[in-house]
Amino acid sequence: MDDKPVRTGPEPDLDTEPPPSARPASADAGLTTGALARRLGVSPTTLRSWDRRYGIGPAARADGRHRRWAPDDVAALEAMCRLTASGVPPAEAARAARDRPQENTPATAPPAAPRSRAAGVLPLGDVRQECRGLARAAVRLDAPAVARQLDRAITEFGLTVAWQDVMAPALHAVGRKWASSGDRYVEVEHLLSWHVSTALRRHTTPVGASVAPVLLACVPDEQHTLPLEALNASLAQSTIPTRMFGAAVPADALGAAVRRLGPAAVVLWAQARATAAPQLARHIAATAWGVRGARAQPLVMLGGPGWTGRPTRGMVRPTGLADALATLTAAYGTEQQG
Repeated sequence: MDDKPVRTGPEPDLDTEPPPSARPASADAGLTTGALARRLGVSPTTLRSWDRRYGIGPAARADGRHRRWAPDDVAALEAMCRLTASGVPPAEAARAARDRPQENTPATAPPAAPRSRAAGVLPLGDVRQECRGLARAAVRLDAPAVARQLDRAITEFGLTVAWQDVMAPALHAVGRKWASSGDRYVEVEHLLSWHVSTALRRHTTPVGASVAPVLLACVPDEQHTLPLEALNASLAQSTIPTRMFGAAVPADALGAAVRRLGPAAVVLWAQARATAAPQLARHIAATAWGVRGARAQPLVMLGGPGWTGRPTRGMVRPTGLADALATLTAAYGTEQQG
């Protein structure tokens, strides 16, 4: 369940403004590549690449050199962006965009709607096409497309694979972009996180059994809950009862919950080393309940990169969601047999 950064190559310049000579003198001249890129939420390099590879470029060039995107060109690019955001491969999306029914368009392109400064390319590396589509939709702040992508990924791949191969890489890429871009991309991270949380909860059906559940909680001062929400949803799909306590659970409250519930396992999430609490983890692992001679203690699982390098003798460190799910399923089965 640890976050593992994806190595990526250099990114294109996302904010390069066209020189004055490349800017249209009037609306009739059409949009420049830079203006259209900002409008669509992609990089100018992407537009030039689509033109070169798939022939989806401007019909005319001013002075024989500078690209000028007419309304029909803009409509084709908008169609291609919608298709790639839904996971359609670029070559197929380009063919569909070129072959789309032509609509009556005004002589000039409509004014561009205000867009986020986050328009650009996320450092995704080698990921599924569905992850790229989700990231593109998030960068454009296209909430309906984000929701559709998430539901489609969960339905097609199952929750565990959808989290590991689609959701988590996109979230990590947004987080890295935010960290390297000052205050930019914050709105993208918030929108994507909210929709991921919503999708996970929508696919979570609480299990009615209350005997020896799995308790999931963030350590005190830890606010990152999405990995725990993914695990909670996966456990529910495996019909294992859980108790999800969410972010920043106080140590005393966590200890009281363990004594009251008698859980088969306790999962403690720490995203950052500064929030990891080894003393609390040891205290929970030592907590016992039941009558004398038949007292029980929980399995303690430490999730998240914050535990790296911390002494965790006798506790479990999963390598990912699938590993955590398998370990907790076994622990719950053992508790039931006992």
